[in-house]
Amino acid sequence: MEKTAQLRSAEVIAVGSELLGTTRVDSNSLYLSGRLRSIGIQLRAKSVVGDDRGALADVLRGALDRADLVVLTGGLGPTDDDVTRDAVADALGVPMYEDAAIVERIRLRFARRGLQMPEVNRKQALVPRGATVLPNALGSAPGLIIDHGGRLLILLPGPPRELQAMFEPLLEGALKERATGERLYQAALFVVGRSESHVEEIAQPIYSRWREGGAPIETTILAAPGQIELHLSMRSDDPAGAERLLAGALAQLAEALGGDVFSIGGTPMESIVGELLDRRNLTIAAAESCTGGLLLSRLTDVPGSSKWVLGGIVAYSNASKTLFAGVAASMIDAHGAVSEPVAVALAEGIRARVGSDIGVGITGIAGPSGGTPGKPVGTVAIAVIGPDGPARVRTVWLPGGRTQVKFNATQTALDMVRRNLVAT
Repeated sequence: MEKTAQLRSAEVIAVGSELLGTTRVDSNSLYLSGRLRSIGIQLRAKSVVGDDRGALADVLRGALDRADLVVLTGGLGPTDDDVTRDAVADALGVPMYEDAAIVERIRLRFARRGLQMPEVNRKQALVPRGATVLPNALGSAPGLIIDHGGRLLILLPGPPRELQAMFEPLLEGALKERATGERLYQAALFVVGRSESHVEEIAQPIYSRWREGGAPIETTILAAPGQIELHLSMRSDDPAGAERLLAGALAQLAEALGGDVFSIGGTPMESIVGELLDRRNLTIAAAESCTGGLLLSRLTDVPGSSKWVLGGIVAYSNASKTLFAGVAASMIDAHGAVSEPVAVALAEGIRARVGSDIGVGITGIAGPSGGTPGKPVGTVAIAVIGPDGPARVRTVWLPGGRTQVKFNATQTALDMVRRNLVAT
């Protein structure tokens, strides 16, 4: 294959009506995105198209107008609904021919299993004019690569094992030869306690200064469960220069957002808290009501957590709050189970019983029922008591369904622990 135009951008088209339903997920595009990024080719778009020859040809024509490289996955089998080869021939306006060598390879593949090749498998030997065949050592469907006016088109089988075995040699050969030499460099900063719009309001003026100064940094802001994520990326052929530029950009954002930044680089909240506990040689325990043990589950997902997680309880009923955490029944009657005094009593009770340095108490209404006008669904009271200073306690209202409320309650509690450890 002749070396022609350089490859900077790519699109992936996943073919198969099953991918438009609810039972199959396109995982191939995630693999392809990561591998292409490793040689400096950025995936700009991906799409899923059903087994419709005309629709696929239309989508392919558009992709060839936009991207230097288009990768199609799936639709290379022997059945009537495998239409990728036909759609490619239609989109490029070229005829197809039967490749006798492919037919023979498929015959031998069946023969090794003591079977005769069905005639329908001859369909897999059809090749659009101008294509180079990519042998498939793990399956019957060969791949194809086509240079179309400087744009590169690659057809790969859908099974991930076959696709990856076929793609890796291309990545290290033909694709790397035509890559620009640039690489994609990325950095991330995670924020808690602010909405997406609040973060954007602070960050946007900083972005503007970068653009005015000619810094080639692209930015993406994402609202994820319990946090806001700022992702920065840039293309460069100077690794050290790119790392310096991104580090400086992260420092500017971190300074502007202050203590609400809990992670630079993507480390999750539970790991951040674990690192702080480990560094200070402190231990933690929790008494959880509405979160049902999720806080301790997250903490114990962190390797080495046995050093600093001592234990805890799920005190779901009022009686269990009294029995296991020593919360006075009169306090629950006076203030309600979902209240700051009860949250503090849970934190104090578990800390005393387990002997930890830090105690956390969580009580709330995760829903979908149980709310009142004064305490609607999503109301959660959280208390953190540490070795330094009085209890920190707050009541928050967390929107969303039951699962979201539970997760965000643990995120808020972990953030309270984090801020307490950072401040003392």
